[in-house]
Amino acid sequence: MSEGLPPLERYKNPIFVLLILAIVGGAAMLIFHRPPPVTIEIVPRPPTATPAPTDTPGPVRVYVSGEVSSPGIYELPWGSIARDAIEAAGGATEGADLDRVNLAQPLRDGIQIYVPPRSDEPVETATPAWPLNINTATAEELEMLPHIGPTLAQRIVEFREANGPFESVEELDEVPGIGPAILEELEGLITVE
Repeated sequence: MSEGLPPLERYKNPIFVLLILAIVGGAAMLIFHRPPPVTIEIVPRPPTATPAPTDTPGPVRVYVSGEVSSPGIYELPWGSIARDAIEAAGGATEGADLDRVNLAQPLRDGIQIYVPPRSDEPVETATPAWPLNINTATAEELEMLPHIGPTLAQRIVEFREANGPFESVEELDEVPGIGPAILEELEGLITVE
């Protein structure tokens, strides 16, 4: 009876069994023969340089005098202007001539803000041109520089008179009492001509 069947019909059961065995074998190979896991290596970035902190300017101390309610030395935040110093001193009096004060002048440590009285006569103000020429500045003008009080201002004038004009700003370091730290504070505020 099986001789009359086409050849494909004759082998259909064995082909089906072989096909099932191939599928089961392939599945078993996939399940039991997994590829080795891939090792992922994490390489951390090299540390970057931390930027150096910038110097934050500290407060400035100024002497406020003249026609203000409470003359004295005041400590104000960096970036303050003359108007802020006058307000810290209680404000200008009624007799103050604020037209002769540069209210927008930026404050530097150690300067004086003088508020003159009103008068009919013009009063010469002691506001030098900046940068200050240390070869021609008076002792009073030199006192307007940070860290330069009456004693150091007089020493600068006497040194200049004894040794001749300064040839460079760095030469100011030769004046007794002025060292590299003060010279650094004066950078940009002084010149020689």
